[in-house]
Formats: sequence, C-alpha cells, structure tokens
Amino acid sequence: MALKFPSSVEECVYFTRRLIKDGKVVAWVFKELCPKCKKSLMGKPKEKGKVKIRAKKYVCESCSYTLPKEEYENTLTTNVQYTCPHCKHEGEIQVPFKRRKMQVFDEEEQKKITAEVVRFQCQKCGQNIDITKKMK
Repeated sequence: MALKFPSSVEECVYFTRRLIKDGKVVAWVFKELCPKCKKSLMGKPKEKGKVKIRAKKYVCESCSYTLPKEEYENTLTTNVQYTCPHCKHEGEIQVPFKRRKMQVFDEEEQKKITAEVVRFQCQKCGQNIDITKKMK
C-alpha cells in the first residue's frame, strides 16, 4: 500500500517527523471535507489571516459549519511511514487518529510521565510504537 504523502503541511491537521531510539516515524493526518457541504476542507478558525491553533473547534471555510475538536478528530486517519526501532522493518500503516493518555519514560527527567500518544504495532514484529505528543 503506497500512502499519499502531503504536498504541503497546509493540507494536514497533524504532521510530524520523529526519531524513536533506533527507528524513525513520519506521521500525518489529512484534513477532511466538510460533512455538510462537501465543498472545502475543515480547518481551525482564522482571525485576521492567522490560524487560531488552540481553538477547540473546526470550521468549514465555505459554509461556516462548526464541529467540536474531539468529534472531528475522532473521524480522522493517521498515515504513518516508519522504521521499527526493534526489528528495523520499514513499513507504512494507517491507524485511527485517537490520542490516548499513557505512561511513558522521559529520558531527560529519568522518570515516568503521562503523555498523549498515537500507538500502532509494527507489521513484522508486532511491537508497540508510540508517537507522543510533544512534551515541554
């Protein structure tokens, strides 16, 4: 399965490139068409030409239809290109864009912390690979 790589970050809700131990991950989530008018893509609201990145809703540019952030993001699909840090298998996979709170080990702080992750399994060895939300 060959995943379509985005030509611009503008067509994505989420995009990241991460190095995970001895592996790497590139993940992106495409914006979806408005469920009401099906003319343009849903996106965060804009004010004076700037996108309000912390907004709790998504808005259609054509018909101004509004959806809450959680409701819209639960319908999206994450596209992932990865190299498994465990077995070095290179693969592509699609998983639902659902972040879950999980305990992960922060190597800088040397302790476990709770972070939001998108988790998927390697297609060859079956090990879990986590894409954590950027931590401060």
